[in-house]
Amino acid sequence: MALLEVKGLTRDFGGLEAVSGLDLSLEEGEILAIVGPNGCGKTTLFNLLTGALRPTAGSIRFAGRQIAGRPPYEIAALGIGRKFQVPSVFSELTLLQNLQVAFLGGSASGGGNASGGARALVGQHPDNAYCRRLLEVAGLSEKAGRPGGELSHGERQKLEIVMVLAGKPRLFLLDEPTAGMTMAESEATVAMLKEIHAGASAAFIVIEHDMQVVRSLQAPVAVMLRGQMMLLGSYEEVSGDPRVREAYLGQDG
Repeated sequence: MALLEVKGLTRDFGGLEAVSGLDLSLEEGEILAIVGPNGCGKTTLFNLLTGALRPTAGSIRFAGRQIAGRPPYEIAALGIGRKFQVPSVFSELTLLQNLQVAFLGGSASGGGNASGGARALVGQHPDNAYCRRLLEVAGLSEKAGRPGGELSHGERQKLEIVMVLAGKPRLFLLDEPTAGMTMAESEATVAMLKEIHAGASAAFIVIEHDMQVVRSLQAPVAVMLRGQMMLLGSYEEVSGDPRVREAYLGQDG
């Protein structure tokens, strides 16, 4: 049985179908990259998978359970974690405290300042060894005691990735995890994601616009267009397809 099974998933907004009869299957531990032009439905798909939006039609089964239309907190509790495109960490908490909050079940979206709820979780009993290991994976160990607000954009991206990982999700959704990074930061982040995936049992779905990042992931690639999965294949198969070159890469073949 697949970990994630999506059938006929549809979401319309006033007659416009952002996701249209989409089918998708993902096995335990599998990694999938999703590419497609702006407005093709990629982020809407993530919103449907996490309960931020209710589908107009179709089904979403996760670990054998129907989750379509369930509230976000229930879906998160079942093991679906999400990294948003724009990083948001608890700026006033240290990096280690950010991970402690994430480990204990606090929101990984800090909105810039530490909320009272986040502060209340600090000082409880997280697995500090695990949290420090995550900082090591992110290359941030030396900054464990510094406030999150002092990090660069690329460092914030990597911190939020391991914050989501701290919740030990079974399915990890990453929306453009290298957005706004330099080439060197992107390469380091891809290496980090591959290390995380190799050492975890979680399945990954990665939305990405940077085709070099997609290539470096060395994973199957799904191409979305007009709310549907147009093509699924290797990077070489996808990048060489004339329909993809015209619709996504901006070339006429």
